Amino acid sequence: MPAEPPEDGRPAVLPRPVRQAAAWSAAVLLLVAVAALLVWALVELQAATVPVIVALLGTALLEPVMPWLVRRGMRRGAAAGLTCTVLVLAVCGVLALLVNSLVHSAPDIAAALTEAGRRIADWLGPLGQKIQYALQQSSGSGSNLVNSLANGVLSGLGLATQLLTGAVLTLALVFFFLRDGHRTADAVRSWLPPGPAETVIACARQAFAATAGFMRGTTLIALIDALFITVGLVVLSVPGAAGLGALVFMGAYIPFVGAFLSGTVAVLVALADGGFAKALWVLGVVLAVPAIEGNVLQPFIQSRTVELHPATIMVAVVAGAGVAGIMGALLAVPLCAAGLGVVTVLRRQAGPAGGAAAEAGDRPDGTPP
Repeated sequence: MPAEPPEDGRPAVLPRPVRQAAAWSAAVLLLVAVAALLVWALVELQAATVPVIVALLGTALLEPVMPWLVRRGMRRGAAAGLTCTVLVLAVCGVLALLVNSLVHSAPDIAAALTEAGRRIADWLGPLGQKIQYALQQSSGSGSNLVNSLANGVLSGLGLATQLLTGAVLTLALVFFFLRDGHRTADAVRSWLPPGPAETVIACARQAFAATAGFMRGTTLIALIDALFITVGLVVLSVPGAAGLGALVFMGAYIPFVGAFLSGTVAVLVALADGGFAKALWVLGVVLAVPAIEGNVLQPFIQSRTVELHPATIMVAVVAGAGVAGIMGALLAVPLCAAGLGVVTVLRRQAGPAGGAAAEAGDRPDGTPP
């Protein structure tokens, strides 16, 4: 295609499509560089950023409680304090139940994994021997972890100190977010000009509403999955059913990957305890419960949230795990939901009815912290 001459009559160096492609490439490279720098900063400063993100997720779960308490005459400070107190009691109770069930079930699960490895080795030969070695390593690592936590070794104390520090910081941030979250919009309006301020507020509210809906729905679905799978394991007399149910609950916060790993452990334990037939029954339970939940409960529970495509969720989990390990896998999907909410607002404002969408975006269901 011949280059179009500019107004001064000099010939253009490159055709217009090439110049447009170069401009888009530069914009994409700049966007990727900024995103990479942001991710690097978040990872390097994870001692501060992780508690902030976790506090935002906790606030998203608890924020609907605040209006209910305020309408009954409580001040926002007292309501936030009461909410945080109930949160601490609930988290401590759940952790105590989970740790107790896992500790009591760990010997049964470890022994069952070892027996499953022996059976697989007998069936598959050399390949089975490699799988047996991997299962022995995993069961040994689990036993060592339980022993180190029980004995209070120095590394365990160091990890406990880091977790305690992060938990205290997270709890304090949740309190301040709950108490002062309603002032965020006024603060943004005082910092930015009217137009950009309304855009930032609309994006923040949409991201917060999407994250809140996703977290509430995921928590409820995790409880339902863990309850029904645990009942199925108890009916089938699988050893360590309580611990396996706890694994299912914790794994539900890592979509696809967590459910696959926890379900695989349950099937292997059943294989070691009752043979191939029992393993097939457990596999049926592990597959049936998420299938029913995904087709019946999830659309109903998360119908008002931002829905992510399964491919997007899988890529986000893998990328988050590669960047920040288990914590990255846990936080990847909520962050993607928040990002999609922001993109939704920006697309509305870029369209023909951008002004009306901006006004509508200033009145969503959620309120940012």
